[in-house]
Amino acid sequence: MAYQFKSCVSRGACTEDGDRCRACGRPHEEVNAVRTLTNQVTAFIQEMDYDNSDEFLEYLKSKVAKKLRMAKSA
Repeated sequence: MAYQFKSCVSRGACTEDGDRCRACGRPHEEVNAVRTLTNQVTAFIQEMDYDNSDEFLEYLKSKVAKKLRMAKSA
């Protein structure tokens, strides 16, 4: 079942107790998975030493969106 993504309020507002963050309402497992993805993309950009990281992020966004559209139509 799909649901709407809700971004974090702030790292300082995130709660660790219970099964969901009281600030954004997302499950802690999801918050941690997104945090891991963010760290991986950041490390990759730093490793590649891109001076146009915004362009790379736009490219990544378009590729992921295209894959999602293709998966939905399959």
